[in-house]
This record gives sequence, structure tokens and C-alpha cells, in this order.
Amino acid sequence: MSNTHYDVAVIGAGMVGATLASLLSRSGFSVALVESREPEAFDAGAEVGLRVSAISPGSQAILEQAGAWKAISSQRARPYRRMQVEDGVDMDPLLFDAPVFNLERLGTIVENALVQWSLWQVLNAGGLVDLYCPDQLAGIEASKQHNRVLLQGGKTLTASLVVGADGAASRVRKSLGIRQDHYAYNQSGLVAAVGKSQANPGVAWQRFLPGGPLAFLPLSDGRSSIVWTQPTAEAERLLQLDSEEFGKELDVASSGWLGAVESCGPRAAFPLSMRLSENYAARRVVLIGDAAHVVHPLAGQGVNLGFADAAGLTEILLGVRSSGEDIGSSRVLRKYERWRKSESEAMAFGMHALRSLFGIDGLSPARRFGMAMVKRSWLLRDKFLQRAAGLAANAPALAKGETLRSLIQR
Repeated sequence: MSNTHYDVAVIGAGMVGATLASLLSRSGFSVALVESREPEAFDAGAEVGLRVSAISPGSQAILEQAGAWKAISSQRARPYRRMQVEDGVDMDPLLFDAPVFNLERLGTIVENALVQWSLWQVLNAGGLVDLYCPDQLAGIEASKQHNRVLLQGGKTLTASLVVGADGAASRVRKSLGIRQDHYAYNQSGLVAAVGKSQANPGVAWQRFLPGGPLAFLPLSDGRSSIVWTQPTAEAERLLQLDSEEFGKELDVASSGWLGAVESCGPRAAFPLSMRLSENYAARRVVLIGDAAHVVHPLAGQGVNLGFADAAGLTEILLGVRSSGEDIGSSRVLRKYERWRKSESEAMAFGMHALRSLFGIDGLSPARRFGMAMVKRSWLLRDKFLQRAAGLAANAPALAKGETLRSLIQR
């Protein structure tokens, strides 16, 4: 680690930051990655983790180019090819089947810990990224030519571009003084791994209820990872129930889908909110992932937006490098911000509107009409699925199947 100047310094090696570091290093950029602690080794024999993600086909393509998907998919990953959405009233469910829309799958349920560990292994094996771990950001000093990145361990790095990938409580964002709009939903997402009398056949099932949506996401062992959105006080009450009583309430809420609850692992609840940064870039710094935006988990798009940020930034920087332009110039930063800010805000406000539509009893006729329209229109369902799959027209090239090699050769 004798070199302390880098093209890009990435702060935060979570799923999104590690993906960006791998993509950029594989593209020939010199990259420093700063992380406070190394992730724990993934143990495939341990209980399924409470935090899982629905990895979209677009994100899968990005992770393939980052070199991590093979390791991820060979362990506890479960594809799903059908999505079933119910309004919680007496009407036929809304079904999305992958083959109907020329997709091999709608997504893959993966534990967050597996994704992060697989990416960490790629970074260590490749030897292309300088890892500063354990260490944390102390401050950023901006200049015209580069930024000085001060670490709490005493080291100082310089970089043409600094990327904040350090989560919702981002130190990078705070050091820049970037304001955020914050909407607290006063709801929590209760999560657990649940076994029913019938194995989940690979279906992502979601029912909208008065307190919030209930989702069953398929796991590799036939169980489901549930995400049950409830007012915070109700979520706390459900956490206090013993497993038998909790199972009974879950059976009622799911109307016996897949039969009765037979097992339930540890439970936890996480507060839900929406956070949107006023700016995504300033003074040779850009924000990606949760450092820039946090959305309601209604459609499981949070981490997928982050992967798209990483792929989009990689695409922009490769284009800039081929033209000889400074990768930290204000024009480059504005281009990234316009693209990714518009995409994330469209998704965030869309999820916010859906939450309101399904969360207000007085709007039941309107939402039933909306679901009926979507059910009748293949075009509407296709547009919804293309965006959910990360394959919409404005998606990054890597998400749509282009390789790093082809981007480099443009």
C-alpha cells in the first residue's frame, strides 16, 4: 500500500460500495476502499440471516461483472419466477410470471451477509483494490486537483474522486453538509424465517393489509423470509409473543397461504423511512446507495437502486476516461447526479404513493380499480416488471447485459 493517490476512494464496503470497488478496479482504475470492519465469514450451515434482499435480474448482471454472482448463486440463493400480489380483499390476485415477460426469473432471494462476504472474497482474491480496514473516515479536504481523505487511523489518501457508500448515516454526506428530506412512516418491518406445512414453491407472495404489506419471500430450504410491515407499536407487540401465538396471528394475516405455520426462527423489527438527499454530488464527491437515498421496502428495490448507482457511475467514469476528461470534474458529477437522482426519486415517490394507496382504507375502491386495470393490461404489467427487474430503458448498460469489456472498448 505504498501508493496513497488513487483514481477513486470508496468509503464503505457494504454490498454497494464493494460492488463499485470491484467494478472500477476490474476496469483499470486505481481504487482505495475504506471500511470500519471486515464482514464475518458466511456460514452456510448457520441459521438463515434476518436481512435478505430480492436481487433483481439487472442487479444479478451487475454482480456477475463484479465477479461475485457465481459464489453467491452456488450457496443459499433462491430464484423466484412468480410474484403474487393480493389486496387483502375478496378479489383474484395479481400474478406476474417470468416466462410471460421473457424473463428467466423475476429475482433471487439472497442473504445480505452472503452478498457482502462474496464481494469481500473477490476483492481480497483480486488484489486490485487497496483495503483500508479497519479504518474510518475522519474528514475530506477538497481541492481543485484532488481530495485529501483523512482516516481516523492516521493515514491520508488523495483521490480524484471520493465515493460515499457508507450507508444511511453517511459520514461522507454529513461532511459535505448535504441536506436530506426525511419521512418517518412510524412503521417497522418485522422479519423472520418461517416454515409452513407446505414448502414455498419459489413464489414471492405479498398481501396488502390495513397495517401494511405482508410478504413471504422464498428461501433455499423451502421456508420463507417474511417481511411484515406494521405500525411500530404493533410490531413491538408481535415481537413479544411466543412462537406459537405469533404463528397463529401470522396464519390469520396470510389466510393460510401454504398452510399453517410450523416453525419460526428469531424475529426482529427495523424502523421504516424514506430519505432523499438534496444533492448526490459536490466537490469531487458522489453519493451512492443508502448514503444518497433510502426508500420504503414495499417492492424490495433499496439495494437494487444502490447496485444501479454503482453500475451507472462505472459507466460514466469509463466514458470520461476514454475522452481524457477529469473524472472528478463538475460536469461528470452533474451527469451522475441527474441520472441517478431522477431514477431513485421516481422509485421512492412511487413506493410512497403505493404505500399511501394501500394503507388508507378509504382508498380501497381506487386501489381495487388500479389493480384490475393492471391485471387486464399486459403493457402495464410489463412496464412495472421491467422497472422492478432493473431493466427499464434508463437502466445502466451493465444491468442490461453489457460486459465491462465492451464498456471499456466503446
